[in-house]
Amino acid sequence: MDFQQIFGKPPETQASAPGRVNLLGEHTDYNDGFVLPTAIPQSTTVELGFSSDRQHHFYSENLNEQVSISDINHQPSGFASYIFGCIELLQKAGYTIPSLCVYVKSSVPMGSGLSSSAALEVATLRALRQLLNLPIDDVEIAQFAQQAEIQYAGVQCGIMDQMASSLADTEHILFLDTRTLERRVMPLPEKAEILVIDSGVPRTLAGSGYNQRRAECEEAARSLGVKALRDITDVNVTKTLPEPLQRRARHVVTENNRVLEVLQGVTSERFGELMNASHASLRDDYEVSVPALDRLVEILQKTEGVFGARLTGAGFGGASVALVRSGESKSIATHVLEQYNQAGYNGRILVPSLGLSDEV
Repeated sequence: MDFQQIFGKPPETQASAPGRVNLLGEHTDYNDGFVLPTAIPQSTTVELGFSSDRQHHFYSENLNEQVSISDINHQPSGFASYIFGCIELLQKAGYTIPSLCVYVKSSVPMGSGLSSSAALEVATLRALRQLLNLPIDDVEIAQFAQQAEIQYAGVQCGIMDQMASSLADTEHILFLDTRTLERRVMPLPEKAEILVIDSGVPRTLAGSGYNQRRAECEEAARSLGVKALRDITDVNVTKTLPEPLQRRARHVVTENNRVLEVLQGVTSERFGELMNASHASLRDDYEVSVPALDRLVEILQKTEGVFGARLTGAGFGGASVALVRSGESKSIATHVLEQYNQAGYNGRILVPSLGLSDEV
């Protein structure tokens, strides 16, 4: 199916946005912390046209699902809630949004922790900017997208995913300070590339412990008398907290410190060690991993040619990311999946080779 088959006319415009993989800095963005994502080759495309009635019509090619809503209806659920949220927020900001036909197609894996929702939000807002000539820049698009996810999808997310989808590319790592939105592009260490493998365990943030983790971090920050855990740099300070707040805060503080170490320049071997430490912290202190992810990461970490590996995304299922020797990601993936799937899991390669540029 295509836009014309669904809506009886060609689209007026279209825009795309990529998914992302996060190399380091997990669950730090809603703590005003530091992150290191990059875009992946898979993307979401949104095509737009004007509706001939007073309703919005949304169609997902991947789900083969159509949703129609009027201005007086309650907000929709599922994929349509993200699009509806973007439209509503623009209207609340004073922009006039006509009734629309929206067609969505995506190659970003869903439920794998690669920000399919952020890609949908950013692609929707980019298409609306083009169609209506809206005076909003890429940072504002990320901010609208974040609020769409918080207010209309029920996920109390930070801004990393939306900033990565709106501003990152597949050639560089994006360093982002999520408090100030200071950012810079940087290369991977020499002779390294990225491999992303799905654990086969789908997850959804709205149905996980994600919002609970955020609430625990906010409680820890209040107890320590700071605006956010980003303001704590000495991990020993967290020892005054009760459990599980102590472990939640310890993860955030050490994770921020890991990102800042990478920012100063590290070897591939050291980058990998930091990724390994990040996974252990996410598993033990933040408790967002699952047995399948732990097993997949363990196999990766023990494989020749792998510098380091960790879960990526918020956890509770989804994908792993590994830093591997250049030119070896496909052979490493074959070896790892053979062992992983023999253990009764159902993994798959999502990004077989993402070699980032050494030019900034």
